[in-house]
Amino acid sequence: MTEDIQSSIAGLKQHMIFLGTVVEESVTTAIKAVHTLDNELAERVLDGDKKINSLEVNVEELCLKILALHQPVASDLRFVITVLKINTDFERIGDLACKIADKVILVNRTKQAAGSSAPIIMPSEFDEMFETTQNMFTSCLDAFVSEDADLAHKVCLMDDAVDDAKRAIRLDLEELSKNKPELQPYLPMILSVARGLERISDHAAHIAEDIIYMLQGRIIRHEKSI
Repeated sequence: MTEDIQSSIAGLKQHMIFLGTVVEESVTTAIKAVHTLDNELAERVLDGDKKINSLEVNVEELCLKILALHQPVASDLRFVITVLKINTDFERIGDLACKIADKVILVNRTKQAAGSSAPIIMPSEFDEMFETTQNMFTSCLDAFVSEDADLAHKVCLMDDAVDDAKRAIRLDLEELSKNKPELQPYLPMILSVARGLERISDHAAHIAEDIIYMLQGRIIRHEKSI
């Protein structure tokens, strides 16, 4: 029985790694689409959503099968519970990548309807937001694969930088709204991208917290400091 459950858990981990890799690619492509305002990249993100949803369902079914057949305890039970929670976060991050990609298409459609060739101004803080958000998700995946609690802790600490960047972007967009009224139709879409990135970083922080629970049995989300 021990070999059976360990084999099942190893298989489950591989499914999670694959799902995480697909979601990571979706986030990266969505960010590239924002950088370049490339509809083709944005459509690629939207087209990949069905695959992410299907993989998420498969992982959930594997978890339920392990719980039913093996009745895991201790660290094995924590692993399965953690995978169920992270699986949901992965799927929601995929949804957020789609929403960001959709805003790229909407910006281009609005520009075309207005007959505008003026460049869209993106606040400089987006560069930090893009980099940190991607780094958080990649580090989460690495922490899960390598079972690295210290790396998971570092991910939790990165979240504040994304929050700060989002606040700065909102203030920048308010100034643009006053000084460049021709950009006003696009500013809500740009702000929506920032909100999407912030929510992705929040999910990454939740994943990191769950990894710490998986490895150490600690629930840290209500702790004042980590």
